[in-house]
Amino acid sequence: MKHSMRKGLSFGLTSAIITTLGLMVGVYSGTHSRLAVIGSILVIAIADAFSDSLGIHISEESENIHTPKEIWESTLYTFLSKFIFGITFVIPVIIFELHLAIIIAGIWGLLLLGVFSFYIAKNEGAAPWKVISEHIFVALIVILITHYTGILIRNTFL
Repeated sequence: MKHSMRKGLSFGLTSAIITTLGLMVGVYSGTHSRLAVIGSILVIAIADAFSDSLGIHISEESENIHTPKEIWESTLYTFLSKFIFGITFVIPVIIFELHLAIIIAGIWGLLLLGVFSFYIAKNEGAAPWKVISEHIFVALIVILITHYTGILIRNTFL
């Protein structure tokens, strides 16, 4: 896999999972509103995909070692992976009861992150269990913090 594709895909996928799950859990914990959760997923899928792809673009430019084609490829792969993986989290919210949808989305996100972490570990010759557990641990911390942040917001402002 080319550097630009690997960079865009790995950043976009990871960011989409962590950001979207955190947002979903926080909004759900704060509102218990299907409309708010769906709306937040769609907004973050668009806004964060553009934001992160521009961030990767500028980061790659600042390294001054990549060709313009490589920079734009990283930008495009970041946008597409961030948007596509992020938008997949709306599917369970549309199909299932909201509480169950949040659980399914969590499982989906952690599964994606685990599979991709396994791929990274194998490519780097690292112990898969270490890489997977490290990445899953960070995701679970984000989910936990955003859950309690949503509750705090609901209790403070409602």
